[in-house]
Amino acid sequence: MTTLNSKRLKIEMVHDIVCSWCPIGYSNIKTAINNLNIEVDFHFLPFELNPNMVIEGESIANYFNRQMGWNNDKLLKYQGSLVATAAKAGVKIDFSKRTHYYNTRNAHLLMHWVERFNKQTDLNEYLIKAYFKDGLDISNLTVLLNIAETLGLDRQEAKNAMTSTHLNQALEKKIARVKTLNINTVPAFIVNGNTQISGSNSVEYFEDILSSLLDEVISA
Repeated sequence: MTTLNSKRLKIEMVHDIVCSWCPIGYSNIKTAINNLNIEVDFHFLPFELNPNMVIEGESIANYFNRQMGWNNDKLLKYQGSLVATAAKAGVKIDFSKRTHYYNTRNAHLLMHWVERFNKQTDLNEYLIKAYFKDGLDISNLTVLLNIAETLGLDRQEAKNAMTSTHLNQALEKKIARVKTLNINTVPAFIVNGNTQISGSNSVEYFEDILSSLLDEVISA
């Protein structure tokens, strides 16, 4: 007899570390998975929102003014709404500390490297706290290596990997694959390699669609 847990879904989350809606979507889909009591093989795929971001980063206020023409009042209203939405999903965003956008290449390199240790979800949760709650510069190698050590990984091994040509080439292959998926916004979730779910949807939405997809797997 086939049971719900005898079949697993593979979910690949397309995200960027500095994407405000990504931790909300992540939290909601993880809650849906837990509510459904299903086993999921969860992975992450890179989507760099600002691949040419300068090394020192850019203030969020300046970024929105330059990109969107927003004044400070409009930005503060948006941030207030975002903080409230995030809180409902159990995500803490502290804009008194999170003041900048940063280049996320190094963070994606580390995310790719830790996949071999089955540490991607752990790393993602540490990065969410480091950036959105504590406002740390997640482009900084020292910050990332500190997190790697917290995960129980060897600091020097992580540093060697992140600065290697091999790891950069492997990450580029993932970036190339994401481009073939025609994803224009994040977060996005690829289920079993072929079904795409876009957006940081509600827990209920994720529950409905994952249940439907799991039924398809079981009946296949």
